[in-house]
Amino acid sequence: MAFADEYDFEFLKNESEKLVIEELGRQLEKREDEICRCNECVVDMAAVALNTVKPLYRVSLLGTQYAASAMGEEPYAKSLRNAVARAIEKIRKNPAHD
Repeated sequence: MAFADEYDFEFLKNESEKLVIEELGRQLEKREDEICRCNECVVDMAAVALNTVKPLYRVSLLGTQYAASAMGEEPYAKSLRNAVARAIEKIRKNPAHD
């Protein structure tokens, strides 16, 4: 039996993922320049941003409340906005396709 089959990882969630996706949508909506919005580029933007923001993992309702309180803190919100903006620029300049 594999290790992952012995435990229930279903509730292990990174709240940062949801926040990055929401912020990415807001920032792309505001941009009027020519930037590729194909699935590959947008998912790459999310991945790049997620690799630079502090993760907010949770496994329970209490963990959800903890993550929500951390999300409301301005230093975290600012770092998330900046990470998304940098990710957009990085992929804009170097898309994975022609």
